[in-house]
Order: sequence, then structure tokens, then C-alpha cells
Amino acid sequence: MPWYVPPGAEGISTPALLVYPERIEENVQRMLHMVGNDPLRLWPHVKTSKCRHIIERMVAHGIRRFKGATLPELEIALQAGATDLLLAMQPSAAIAGRLLDLAAANPSARFHAVVDDMQTLHRLEALTRKRNQTLTIWVDLDVGMHRTGIAPGPEAAALIETVAKCPTLETGGWHAYDGHLHQSSVEERRGACREWSRAFKQWLASTPLLKDHPLPLIAGGTPTFPMHAEASDRICSPGTSVLWDAGYAEHFPDLAFEWACVLMGRVVSKPTPESLCLDLGHKSVASEMPHPRLHFLNLAVDAFLGHSEEHLVVSSPEAPRTPVGTLVYAIPRHVCPTVALHQELLAIQEEGEMVSWPVAARQRRLNF
Repeated sequence: MPWYVPPGAEGISTPALLVYPERIEENVQRMLHMVGNDPLRLWPHVKTSKCRHIIERMVAHGIRRFKGATLPELEIALQAGATDLLLAMQPSAAIAGRLLDLAAANPSARFHAVVDDMQTLHRLEALTRKRNQTLTIWVDLDVGMHRTGIAPGPEAAALIETVAKCPTLETGGWHAYDGHLHQSSVEERRGACREWSRAFKQWLASTPLLKDHPLPLIAGGTPTFPMHAEASDRICSPGTSVLWDAGYAEHFPDLAFEWACVLMGRVVSKPTPESLCLDLGHKSVASEMPHPRLHFLNLAVDAFLGHSEEHLVVSSPEAPRTPVGTLVYAIPRHVCPTVALHQELLAIQEEGEMVSWPVAARQRRLNF
């Protein structure tokens, strides 16, 4: 039986998102191997799984620092045993208050936030001073993606200088996400990564205050993870690697992670002799990109004919001999937002037992 088919599959309601703990374990060990088995060099993003049970498997290997884009993502990391929590989305006034509420309720953990704006920094300083709390600040740098962050330069230096002068703010260091680097060629990706890294280092060397006081750097995501892992002074921040998906597997074959998350569906109708209608609509799979949005493991697909809230219609040479009710298995092209569409992950244990793992952090608010 193929690795992805769970015992008692016919009894599982679809669509369902299946995960495989032994494959998750392999991916976590691969992440650690890439940084010389030093968990302090990993600061993974939890946006991919949004699940406490998966984070617990990383914590079991000594990985205790995590980042998230939302407060629920930080909350579940805390529940899993994290000691350092980084909010990787610059906090608005409303979010900042909730972040400090979360910190006050968990005094044994250390809380961090990224900042790229002086007004936001002053607001955080005033709020922490008013509440007699501390918060660690990482200056978010724009190294080419032009989504968030501030370009290395005088304004970025001014942010770090201001943090150092605020008694309730602690200096974390630099945060740089290079998500614009998608080159399939390892050498091209490495070259592009070295280019911004070289410019960053030159800027530091030309700024006396920064040159004399080196700070940590949290760098990259999953595509550039191997490049940053080669630099022993960098903290790496992969995310997708824990579950992996079809998009990254296609574009980055050099990253030898295992597919650990499978979307399971059924044939619900046969509109024509050559086509199949599946119960894998927009509500079950991330659909922000063009087709193919799924890589099927047990079904040949010639074309994607239609996709709506509940249904996915495909043409397949196997349609004539595929009856209604047939189970299909597929790897999402983009796993992170696919997970966010599901209330639970069905964890398929090695002994055949199936356990429900809640995707708690898909919510916008848990306790704070």
C-alpha cells in the first residue's frame, strides 16, 4: 500500500488533511543537520503548521525559539514549550497591547517583535514604559523583496540606536527575509543571497556604531535556508520545510525534505466520460495561484477544468474507469495557506492509529 494511504481510509470524511509524524520527524532532523545540529541556529516560522503538536516535535529536539505572524501562532508555540517568541509582523497599536498581555501572562518566556518604522518604535517604547514591561526589538530590513522592512542605511541605524536608548526595549538584532529569491538553480540562488549579504556587511562596516557593536541576524526563509546555514553566525528561519509542498519540491529540488502533508478527497461526480469532479474546492486547498494547485499522487490529470468553493473538475485519462467515491490523494502546491483552511490535521501514526491534531492558530484570536 502506498505510504500516503491511511488504514481505514474509506471511513474518513473528505476533504481531509493528513500528516505523517515520521516524515515530520525526518524533516526536523534534516533542518537540524543543515545547521550542524545546533538548535540555537534555528528560529522557525510556525505559519506552516499552525499546530501545537508539530511544534512540540521541534521542541523535543531542543528548538525553542519560534516566530509567527499572528498572536495565536505565538500562543501555540508557547503551549508547545517555546521560550522565545518573535512576532514577525510589525505590531499595530491594538496588536502591541495584546502582545504585552500575552507576555505578562507568560513571564518565563521572552517576547520579541520586528520593527521598521520609528513611529511604531516610539509607540512600543511608550507602551512598555507605561506597563513596566520589556520587549526585545529586531529591526526588519528590506533586502530586496520590497514588502516589509527598511533598507540598510541611516534610518535603519537610527532605529537600532533608538532601541539601545530605551530602558524598556532590548536590542535583538537584525531580521531579513529574502523571500524574493526563487531561483531553481542553487548557484543562482546562492549568488543572489551573497549579493544582498555582501551589501549588508559593507553597510555595517561603513557605519562606526554598527561596526563596533555586531548584532545577531535572523535571515531568510526556506528557499535560502541552505545558503544562510552555511554562515555560522546566522540564525535561520525556515517554515515550509516541516511539511513541504509541491511548489517548493518543484522549484527547489536541492532541498531534500519529505512530503509530510497530503490532501485527501473523493470523486463526487462524473460530469463527462473524460472528466471527474472532486470535493477539493477553494475551501480545502490554497487557490491564490494558477493551476496546478495540487500534485496528485494516484490520479493522472490532463487539465484543470473548473475550480469553485466546493468542487474541482479535472480531465483525466483514468476517468472512464474511475467510479464515483474513489479516493484521491494530492500534495498542495502551497501548504501554508492550505493548512489554514482546515480545523484539524489527521495524524497517521506508524502503528496505524489516526489522531486529530487541531490547527488552533488558524484563528485570529485564541486567549489574547
